[in-house]
Amino acid sequence: MAQRAFWKGYLKLSLVTCRVAMTPAVTESAKLRFHNINRKTGNRVVSRYVDADTGKPVDDEDQVKGYERAEDDYVLFEDEELEDVALESTRTIDIESFVPRNSIGWIWYDSPHYLAPADKVSEEAFAVIREAMRKTDTGGIARLVLYRREHAVLLVPRDEGMVVWTLRYGDEVRDPEPFFDKTGQSRAESGAKTMMKKLVEARLRPWNPKLVRDPVEERLHEIIDNRTKKPKRAKPKKSSEPERKDNVIDIMEALRRSLASEKKSAKRE
Repeated sequence: MAQRAFWKGYLKLSLVTCRVAMTPAVTESAKLRFHNINRKTGNRVVSRYVDADTGKPVDDEDQVKGYERAEDDYVLFEDEELEDVALESTRTIDIESFVPRNSIGWIWYDSPHYLAPADKVSEEAFAVIREAMRKTDTGGIARLVLYRREHAVLLVPRDEGMVVWTLRYGDEVRDPEPFFDKTGQSRAESGAKTMMKKLVEARLRPWNPKLVRDPVEERLHEIIDNRTKKPKRAKPKKSSEPERKDNVIDIMEALRRSLASEKKSAKRE
């Protein structure tokens, strides 16, 4: 079944404009969702906003966003005011510039979205923009209001469509130097590097989404299925913690054992 677009608007590059539709590229709809339940009654527990001082519930129409400029002193914003900010980018992806596709580090990438032409009339203009980026191996930089905030976005070709990546803001990415400045003081021996390379090659596999499956989710589904069949409560298995050792492990010996183990596994396969 085709995915329903959650955003529709225009893609613009200079005087070339076309209608486009966008939908998130990832979803958590398959994830288990839990409700808070009153153990005594079996009813759901509902959360409500209450006044911090009076403790009384606050109706939806009385709730506004507030920025704290000083203690107990807030600048209030109505929803309409927040929606009016950066209005030009709410329905138009206007490509402002292009960058080499591989020049943006992965750490700047935030959320991916699929972008496609919204109708037949828009397909040609969309394809011209997409193929120009593909041939020049570039990505388009634009600004777009999503989730009630304006984001810098990166557009890159993907198959017959594009992927729109929201990018992290500059103040969201920390400088790695204070964290990594001391990690380069120790150097690995050449023999250890050679053995580690062999260990990596022994575990090399073609990419498959099953490599990043969620075992916790699978176990929870098993428990739910068992409880659906039998009313008896099943106790979750406690994971055994690995044995802690205070002695320093010889890395060369550990690598030798690891490689031997990989060879045995390969023979069994």
